[in-house]
Parts: sequence; structure tokens; C-alpha cells
Amino acid sequence: PLLTREAFVQALGRLGVPFVQCFAEADREVAGLANCWGCPVLSLDSDFFVFDLAGGYCPLSHFQWQSVRAGPQGCYVPARCFSAERFCGHFGPLSKALLPLFAVMNGNDFVGLEALEAFFSKVRLPRGCAAGRGGKHLRLQGLLNWLAQFAEPAEAVDNVLKYLKKHQREEIRELLCTSMEDYAPSDVNLEDFFQNGSYECEAARKADVPQWVLDALAKGKLAPFIINALILRSTFLRVQVENMQRPSAHSTALPIRQVIYGLLLRVSHGTEDASPSKQTNELPIVCEFDRCQKTLKKTFVQAASLPPDFCDGRFPLDKLMEVPVSCRQMLLLETLGVKMSFLEPIPSHLQLPAAVTCYWIRCSEPKVKLNQLKALLLMIISGELQRITDHPDPTVLPAEDDSVAYNEFLQWKEKKLQNNDFDLDAAHSFCQWQCCLQMGLYLNQLLGTPLSEPDLSRLYTGTLVHRLYQELKSAPSVENLFILSPKMAQLYIVLLNTVES
Repeated sequence: PLLTREAFVQALGRLGVPFVQCFAEADREVAGLANCWGCPVLSLDSDFFVFDLAGGYCPLSHFQWQSVRAGPQGCYVPARCFSAERFCGHFGPLSKALLPLFAVMNGNDFVGLEALEAFFSKVRLPRGCAAGRGGKHLRLQGLLNWLAQFAEPAEAVDNVLKYLKKHQREEIRELLCTSMEDYAPSDVNLEDFFQNGSYECEAARKADVPQWVLDALAKGKLAPFIINALILRSTFLRVQVENMQRPSAHSTALPIRQVIYGLLLRVSHGTEDASPSKQTNELPIVCEFDRCQKTLKKTFVQAASLPPDFCDGRFPLDKLMEVPVSCRQMLLLETLGVKMSFLEPIPSHLQLPAAVTCYWIRCSEPKVKLNQLKALLLMIISGELQRITDHPDPTVLPAEDDSVAYNEFLQWKEKKLQNNDFDLDAAHSFCQWQCCLQMGLYLNQLLGTPLSEPDLSRLYTGTLVHRLYQELKSAPSVENLFILSPKMAQLYIVLLNTVES
């Protein structure tokens, strides 16, 4: 689901689990912290087989979650721990310093193998041990045995290059050496972050990222989307289960993204006498990768021009938090097309979803159906009811009618969720809502959360909203699902009236 990362970050915060979100690729920083603390790394990224980790690497796929066992030091989950040292002992022994070269030659995320095919076709690799396995397995084992004859990477690289044409050698040497740096220790000291909250990063300094942006990113208060737009001027919009014949669900939220780009790349109105065409040329461009039918398409999107408060030169990005909160809130609400007076009857933690829902109804193509809106609001109410009955405020006992209403809802859900009907157009419409919510959330974060952030884990459940929509078409009475709780029935009416008005 589109908002999985944000829901996870919120869950970590709720549970008080310390975490850091890295400025770029996290692998090297994770490896550095693991070695600093003597811990194994838990991940699903095979790059960690290559790092020299003092505590080893535990792939998440090898955790036997169902087989919790008791041991002398308490309960534990059986898992596997891989060590670079023991792995290298099988091959020669192979120097651990050569593992990055082995990874790069087999094609990591960034290096294609084409240029090295000449090497593999000409070199005589020692036979692999597992003769019964396929060609690729033999090649991996043969390469490891071949590399074991060298003491360090530079010598091995020289010997690889002998098999290539002369005009290719220097380019390939540079490519191999640069790619091996992905496995070198990082200059970022993450322990510092966990001890005193400071995240220092040379790459961010070189890129001139404002300190407040870097701090907010490290604490998970800004999404990687924001940094990609700021530094790379490029973003990747993730594809959902949607109607592939229609334009991407993300297209509905394009105006919100343009305001985000405007804030990040500081667009000004230009002088009074500048011609419109000249002003247009000055607007920064961000490259978006999005779905077009079943392929990915690159589109160049112009940042939005911002109101004077945000671009009179006093408030560049590093001073954005100095703009009065009222102005930041106004920009958020104007982007979503709602007035604060409309949102006042709504509980503060639901004001952002309500504003986003108004935007979705105004901007979606095809138009949102009334039953889709009602299904969405009923789903939000179910999350509210769960919140007050499952995790009540210790000072206030949940009202009995809320508990009764929640049990009724759970019984209804048990019966209805077994139905597998699927309406592609409704799914597409709900995808559009999620895209609008995601960008509304990111804009709210970038503006320093002038509206409260909703609890995403209770806000949206795709199967439930779909089932509610199907049910409303055949049995409109389902709109009274929460009638036993006066508080929830009233909240539903308030949300419906606000959005419809």
C-alpha cells in the first residue's frame, strides 16, 4: 500500500522505538553502526553478505517467527546468522577485502555485467565445487576461487583488466573502483544521532541541504520523496492496483506536488514587468517517473509559483519555519481548496484527511460517486471507533454504546469481508484518494505540520472501504452501521456535511 512507509514510521514513534532515516543509501551507515555496537544486521538486502560485519548478517527470510523457543537467557526466535569471515574461509582462504569486487563483478544494483562478459568468456576459472548446479552457480564459485589468489582488490582489478580491450580498461577500472566504494565504511557516525540527536553528513553538506531539513529527514518527519525532489529534482511515483487504462492515480495530486516543488526550489513571482513567458521559463522543473498505461513514463513538471509571503526573499528554504504558522496553514488549505472555518467542527486529527477528501472530490477524474465518499467516511469512522474502544484514554472509560457499536461492526465485517467482488473503477478512485492523502501529508510535513497528522494505521483499510462501497450499492441501510454510538453517528454526519458543503 502507498502509505506503508509512513504508517511504519508512525508505529515506531508510537512504540518509542528509536530510529534514523538516512540521507541517501543507508547500507554503509547501517554497517558502520552495527560494527560500532557489535550487533548483527537484520535486513533483506543481499549487500550485507558483502560488508565485513563483526556481528554478522541475519536475513529476515530466515527468521522462524512461529517457533519461539525458551533458552537459558529467555525466549528467542530461531534465525540464521551469516559471517563474511566464515564465508571467505571456504574459498582459499579469500581475503574479505575482495568481497566488494566479487559483488560488483556479479552486478550489484548499479553496475551492469555487459562490459565484463569478455573477462568471463576468456578467463579460466577454477571449477566450482557444486558441479550439479547450473552455470551461474558454477561461475560464482569459480570467480570466488579465482579471486582467492590475490591479496588485495587493486591487484585483482589489474588482472581482470588484462582480459579486456585496451580502450575499455581505464573506464572499467574507474567503474569497478567507484562501485566498490559502496561497501567502504561511511563517514556518518549514526551513534552520534542516537546519543545526542545530531545527524552530520558530508554529502548533505556538499548538496547545501538546510540543517532543519536534514534533521527532520533523520527523525522521519520528512519523507525521502522531499529529498529526491530537492537534490535530484526527480521523483518516482509508486504504482498501485489501479485501472491501467486510465491516467495514473497520481495525476489527481499533481497540483499538490507542484506546490511542494515550489517550496523546495523557491519559486518567485518575478518582477512586475517580466513577461509571462519569461516568468514561465524561470519556474524550476522536476522530473517525475509515473505510470502511463502499463509502462513507466518520464514527465517534466513545473513547480508552482507561490504567494508573496513565501517568495519575497526573506524566507528561503532554510528559513521556511520562520514563516508564521498561520501563513503556512493558509498555503496548505489554499492548495487543498478549503477554508479553516469549514474544518473547525471536525476533530483536529481528522482535519487533514477531511481537507484532502474535499480536494479529491473536486479534482478526481472520473468524478467521485456519492457511495464512494460515504464508504470512505464510514471506514474513517470505524477507525475512530476502534481507537476509542481498543486504546481508551485511561482517565475516560469508553462509553458502553461505543463498545456495543464496535462489536456490531466487527460482526458485520466478519460476514462481509469474505465477499470477493472487485470494482476496478472504485479501486482506482480510492487509489486517487491515497495519492492525494500522501501528497497532502508531505506538504503538511514540509510546512511544519500546521494541521495535526492523522494516525494512518486507523485511517485507511483498502479491503474494508471496498466492501463498504459494494454494500452501499445494494443495501443503503449500511450507512447506519454506527447508529448505536451517538458520538460516531454524529461524527459521520459532520464529516459528510463538511465535505459535501
